[in-house]
Amino acid sequence: MSEVECVDCELYVKKRDDAGLGPHCCFPPCWLHVGLELKNLFVKMFSRCLKMVRYSLDPENPTKSCKARGSNLRVHFKNTRETAQAIKGMHIRKANKYLRDVIVKHQCVPFRRYNGGVGRCAQAKQFGWTQGRWPKKSAEFLLHMLKNAESNAELKGLDVDSLVIEHIQVNKAPKMRRRTYRAHGRINPYMSSPCHIEMILTEKEQIVPKPEEEVAQKKKVSQKKLKKQKLMARE
Repeated sequence: MSEVECVDCELYVKKRDDAGLGPHCCFPPCWLHVGLELKNLFVKMFSRCLKMVRYSLDPENPTKSCKARGSNLRVHFKNTRETAQAIKGMHIRKANKYLRDVIVKHQCVPFRRYNGGVGRCAQAKQFGWTQGRWPKKSAEFLLHMLKNAESNAELKGLDVDSLVIEHIQVNKAPKMRRRTYRAHGRINPYMSSPCHIEMILTEKEQIVPKPEEEVAQKKKVSQKKLKKQKLMARE
């Protein structure tokens, strides 16, 4: 901001010079410049918040894909990771139905990595596994993200009925600290394990079958004719 831009500023500068004060004195500027300074401050603050989010993977065809992301979600990382792996590669309609079944315990989520102390259930047999659970909150969060991705796909003009979950990733977020009070005046940490979720959905390419090559039908030759041909070849 230049030192003299309006009549009020000229008066302030004149009074400052008459008082023998330096140019760096904290003399109050006019209200117009106060508003400009506040505007610039808010623009800087919100430009950081509105910066584009970086994904860990770029889709092969950005025009045929849509994204969705959630940061610092208050849901367990381990349960959400296992649920996300269960729906990876699924069609969006199938994934929605599966997550709703998990909420009502009609299907389970197989726990393949974070399975310490996880009990066995018969519903895990369809996945070729034995350990499984029904993480309701993780399923609800992923359902909400699928709905968000579907809205983004409609905005881009994609065919929602042909979307497939090409990429889904769950990362650990900074733990949130609380405390629990124990006997004899002790205090133990009571931490939560939030997570970040990102997913990319892509339109499934329609596979066109390759045209079958016309195989030339071989004419059947009788044994009598074959013998005649052999005799003719010898002569």
